[in-house]
Amino acid sequence: MYREKHSVVVLGGGVAGLSAGYVLSGAGADMVLCERGPTVGGLSRTVVHGDFRFDLGGHRFFTKNEHLEKLLKDLMGEEFVVTPRSSKIYLRGLYFDYPLKPANALFGLGIGTTARIILDYAYQKIKNILFKPKIVSLEDWVTSNFGRTMFNLYFKEYSEKVWGLPCDRISEEWVATRIKGLSLTVAIKDALFKSKSRKVATLIERFLYPELGIGRISDRFREEIEKVNPVYTGCSAVQVNHDGERIKSVDIMSERSEGTVEGSQFISSIPLTHLVAMLEPKAPADVIRATKELRYRSTIIVVIMIDMDRATDLTWIYFPEKKIPFGRIHEPKNWSKFMAPMGKTAVVAEYFCFENDDTWKKQDHELVIGTIKTLAGLGFIKKEDVLDSSVVRIRKAYPLFEVGYEKNYERIIDYLQTFENLQVIGRGGMFKYYNMDHAMESGIKAARNIMEGRHETLEADQKKEYMEEIYRK
Repeated sequence: MYREKHSVVVLGGGVAGLSAGYVLSGAGADMVLCERGPTVGGLSRTVVHGDFRFDLGGHRFFTKNEHLEKLLKDLMGEEFVVTPRSSKIYLRGLYFDYPLKPANALFGLGIGTTARIILDYAYQKIKNILFKPKIVSLEDWVTSNFGRTMFNLYFKEYSEKVWGLPCDRISEEWVATRIKGLSLTVAIKDALFKSKSRKVATLIERFLYPELGIGRISDRFREEIEKVNPVYTGCSAVQVNHDGERIKSVDIMSERSEGTVEGSQFISSIPLTHLVAMLEPKAPADVIRATKELRYRSTIIVVIMIDMDRATDLTWIYFPEKKIPFGRIHEPKNWSKFMAPMGKTAVVAEYFCFENDDTWKKQDHELVIGTIKTLAGLGFIKKEDVLDSSVVRIRKAYPLFEVGYEKNYERIIDYLQTFENLQVIGRGGMFKYYNMDHAMESGIKAARNIMEGRHETLEADQKKEYMEEIYRK
């Protein structure tokens, strides 16, 4: 049993926690970062399997924040490559471009279906003018912006496959964080007239990617932090001790030891529900009840290594239809040639599920056999070319935005904000569907709050100002 004391304790070693640690360490702060996994990176890590490398689903780095981009470019040096984004939807045995291109939609779907899309879209726009639509769910938002035909064709099955809920139970807030601003009009205009501004992130055609996988960003953060401060991996927080006003310490456990880390300030990116469950004394009963109403979606990554140079020429392929068990595939070698040996490649399939559902309960070999069979049936691979496989299970990968979740979420956040020395950050910690850049921004903001004696959340209009301050320093 050991005991340590640091000025700042960071719980969670994903990109949010690492960004906080990086800024604090660069400013000379005494801090420690604890990560329960065997390595840092969280969902944005790269797994090395023999001579192959793969990410947990493929993660692109793109940001509109030029200061954050410069910070990352300086951190990564020559490791970044610019990767073209080429994504398609596989539906009814056909490929459809994403973003939507009019010619592809016309000849892919047929004139009859295309006519229904356009007429339905026009009808919906007129209806919106006459009657202001009530937007509560994903279904409400998509039908209001694209029309019912587009919703049924492109959005319904895939959304329900990813989230495990009917679309009228998925909160429109998820749409607001992922595809808000994109409409049929915008997509068509972008396809016909290539805009240089590219204001809609969903339409971005190129992105930055480390040549050895997205996990290299996390590795580089760790390398810089460890020049002055410790980073512990394989180290789980099991209890968070407080006096009702301040967090005092965290009890941690690893395979070889256990101990307590005291601190003056605490930053947490671990799942929000886990944090509340670990508090001692226990949180109020209504807060605990609220955590039981918030859910996360898990994912299983199945990787098939193949004795061929390329299986596809795309970055992502989406599979909306439920008869295909996985929701998306990507080929790491199409992101960087260094992700697989010469003459060989790998295909990464993503399965979306809940912990302990039928998909989660499947044995690894069942998932591998099923994935190979499906990929071969779709014509991507040949069974005889399979060299190896790997399965990675990720609990609580995505916060699940169910209609009405806000009340429970706000109750939890209101309670946690009563602790004057605690900040929650990142996708899991804030229960927000953050991209990598937003997760990093939340960590950086938390670090700046500590350095400047503030305790506040990140607001959109503050981002430009604080990033300019950080980069100057």
